[in-house]
Amino acid sequence: MDFEFTPEEQAFRTELQEFLQKELPRKWRYGLIETAEEDWALERSMSRKLAEKGWLTLSWPEEYGGRAASPLMQLVFKEEMAYHRAPGRDVFGIGMLGPTLMVHGTDEQKRNYLGDIASGEINWCQGFSEPGSGSDLASLQTRAVEDGDDFVITGQKIWTSGAHHADRFFMLARTDPDAPKHRGITFFMGDMRDPGIEVRPIVSATGRHSFNEVFFDRVRVAKKDVLGEVNRGWYVAMTLLGFERSIIEYPAAAQRGLEELTEYAKDTHANGSFLIDNPVIRNKLAETAVEIDVARLLCYRVAWLSGQGQVPDYEGSVAKLYSTEMMKRFSSRAMEIMGLYGQLASDSKYRALEGGVRHTYLEAIGVNIAGGTSEIQRNIIATRGLGLPRGA
Repeated sequence: MDFEFTPEEQAFRTELQEFLQKELPRKWRYGLIETAEEDWALERSMSRKLAEKGWLTLSWPEEYGGRAASPLMQLVFKEEMAYHRAPGRDVFGIGMLGPTLMVHGTDEQKRNYLGDIASGEINWCQGFSEPGSGSDLASLQTRAVEDGDDFVITGQKIWTSGAHHADRFFMLARTDPDAPKHRGITFFMGDMRDPGIEVRPIVSATGRHSFNEVFFDRVRVAKKDVLGEVNRGWYVAMTLLGFERSIIEYPAAAQRGLEELTEYAKDTHANGSFLIDNPVIRNKLAETAVEIDVARLLCYRVAWLSGQGQVPDYEGSVAKLYSTEMMKRFSSRAMEIMGLYGQLASDSKYRALEGGVRHTYLEAIGVNIAGGTSEIQRNIIATRGLGLPRGA
C-alpha cells in the first residue's frame, strides 16, 4: 500500500477545505445552527453546491453523473466532510444505493435514479431494521404480495434515519414466506409520498430527531422498481452493506474532536495547573491519537484495495469494527477528561465545547450497532478473513 496521496488528491483536499471554510456558517462548528428547519435548509443548500462542483459522486462513472475519480479521491472528500461536520451528502443515496444500482440495476433503473442522486435533488432512506429484526436481518416480517404489475407491501420499519425528509426509500420485504430465511426476500425502491406510508419520529438519547418508525399499509411498488431478482434481495442487500461499512467518517470526526479536546485541556485549569499537564490526561489523549491513526489507515486500505481493482470483503468489517470501538473509547476518555462539564448539553450556560462531548458520548452508544453490530463484524472477520468455521 502506498501511504502517500498524489499531488492531485492533495490539491483537491486543499480546494475542498477552502470551500467548506467559506460556505459553512460560523455557528456550524459543532454541527448545528439553531433549529431543525435551519439545519435542513443548510443541508439542501450544501447538497446542491457540492453537486454543481461534481463532488458528490466523484468516483462514479461519467455516464452516471460522476467524474470517474479514484476511490481514494472519494475518500478524501468523505474524510474532509466528516472532519468539518459538513452537511450536504445523502449517504443512503450516494454512498449506498447508487453504487448498488450500478451492480444490480437495470438500464432503466440507472437512467431513472442515478442522475437524480448525483444532482443532490433526491434524498433516500433505508428500510432494513424492524422491531424484531436487527442483527438477524433475514428474520424480517414485512410482507410484499404480488398484484398485477405491482407488489403490495405491509409492515413496519424502525431506526429509519432521515425518513422524515426523504423523497424515496429502498427496503427489504419478504415475498416468499415459505422459503428458507435468507431467501424469499426482495429489494424494493419506492416513493415516500405514496399512499399508505406513515412516518413517526424517534428522538434519540442526544435529544435530536434523526430516527423514525415507518409504517407501510398496503403500499404499492411497481415491479420495475425491484432491484435485482425477486426473492434474491438478500444478495443485493449484502452488496449495499459492503458499501455502507466503508467508514472513514469515524476517524475523521474523532480527529476533529481530539483536536478540540486537546485545546480545552491546554486552556483549562484544575487544582492549580492546566489539565494538559496531568500525565494521566496526556496519556488518554495520546492513546486516542494512536487509535485514530490506526482506524484511519484501516479505512484507507479499503479504498486503496478498491483502487487496485479488488473488491474489499472482510477488510470493510475490520475498519468498521475498529473505528466504531475506537469512537466508544474516545468518547469515554473525553468524558473522563472534562468531568462534570462533559455532561452539560449545548443549552447550558456552563457548557464547554458547546456540549459536543456529551453529544459524542451518547451517540457512541449506537455506532457499534448501526450498519451491523460489532459482534456481526467479528463473525464476518472470523469466517471470511480467518477462514474459521461457522458455529453450530
